[in-house]
Amino acid sequence: MIYRDFQDMKLSALGFGSMRLPVVDGNDAQIDEAAALAMVDYAMAHGVNYYDTAWGYHSGNSELVMGKALARHPRESFFLATKFPGYDLANMDKVEEIFEAQLQKCGVKYFDFYLFHNVCEMNIDAYLDEAHGIFAYLKAQRDKGRIRRLGFSAHGSRAVMERFLNAYGKDMEFCQIQLNYLDWDFQDAKGKVELLKAWGIPVWVMEPLRGGKLASLAPADEQKLRALRPDEDIAAWAFRFLQSLPEVKVVLSGMSNLEQLEKNLATFSEDKPLREEEMDALLAIAKDMVGKIALPCTACHYCVSHCPQGLDIPSLLALYNEHSFTGGGFIAPMVVSTIPKEKQPSACIGCRSCEAVCPQQLKISEAMADFAAKLGA
Repeated sequence: MIYRDFQDMKLSALGFGSMRLPVVDGNDAQIDEAAALAMVDYAMAHGVNYYDTAWGYHSGNSELVMGKALARHPRESFFLATKFPGYDLANMDKVEEIFEAQLQKCGVKYFDFYLFHNVCEMNIDAYLDEAHGIFAYLKAQRDKGRIRRLGFSAHGSRAVMERFLNAYGKDMEFCQIQLNYLDWDFQDAKGKVELLKAWGIPVWVMEPLRGGKLASLAPADEQKLRALRPDEDIAAWAFRFLQSLPEVKVVLSGMSNLEQLEKNLATFSEDKPLREEEMDALLAIAKDMVGKIALPCTACHYCVSHCPQGLDIPSLLALYNEHSFTGGGFIAPMVVSTIPKEKQPSACIGCRSCEAVCPQQLKISEAMADFAAKLGA
C-alpha cells in the first residue's frame, strides 16, 4: 500500500468509500453486513487505514455498518471520516443533534476527519449563515478533540468554493472534490485543484472512476492506452492519473464487492504516475468522450445579449452537457433549483434569436426544451 504524509499522519493513498457497499437484492438501504464486514477486514489486512462514510449513505445505514466493521479493529489502527449533511437544508439547525448521533452510530468518541458535506450552489448561503451555528459548533468540537481534522467536500462550482474558503478557509485542513481525468476540464476540476493549492489545502478525491464510467472505455480508446501500457488495467488509468497530481493525498473508491477491492489494492501497491505522453493521450480520450455528447459551447456570450428572456445560456448549456453526459444525476438539477424560475431552461420561448448569432451554430432552443423535459419542468 502507498501512503501519503499528511500533517503527523501517514494515510493510505486508497481510501475505503462506503457509499456503494454490497447490498441485499438491490435494496440500497439494506447493506449486506457480512459482506461489508469481510471487505473492511480485508482492506485493513492489506494496509487501508482511511474509511469514509456519511449521514445519508445507504439511507442512513452506512455509518452503523462501518461502525460495526471498524469496532473489530483497534481504534488507533484506522482513520474515520464522516460529514455534516448540509445537502439537506432541513438539517441546518441540527448540527449538535446530528453530530452526537453520528458518534453513537459509529461507536466512537471522536472522528479523525469531519467534513461540511457537499458545499454547493444550493446550500452555500445557509452554510455561511452564522445563525445556524454550524461552523462555530464544529470548530468547538475540534478544539475539544472530538474532531481531529476539519474539512469540506464540494460539488459546487469554483466560485462557490471561493465563497466558502473566503469565509472558513483558514480553518479548513483538507477538501474532497470530484476529480478524474474526464472532469479535469469538463467540470473544471483543474481549476478547483489550483484554487485549493493556492490556499494550501490538500485534495481528497471522490468519484475517481466517475461512477464507473471510466472503468471501461470504447474499444478504440482502450487500444490506445494498451499501446502505452500493455499490462495496465483500464480502470487503473484513472488512479494513475490521480497519482500524477502531487496535491492529492487520498483517493476514495466506493467498492461494492471483494473483487473491486482486490483490483484497487493491486493498483495502489505501487506508485506509477503518468508520463507526459500518457497524460496527453488520456486527456485527449476524455475530450473526445465529452465531445461526442456535449454541445461545443465556447461561452462567447453572443447569445445572451440577444435572448429576450435574459437567460444565462452558456451556464445553462454547461449544466445541460453535464446532465446529458452523466445520464441524469443530481448536480444539474441541484444547481438549476437555485436559479429563479424565470431564468431556468423552461423559460426559453423558442424564438431562436440566440441561434442567429451563435458562431457554433448550436440548436440552443432545442437543447433548452430537452433540458427542461429532462428536469421535469
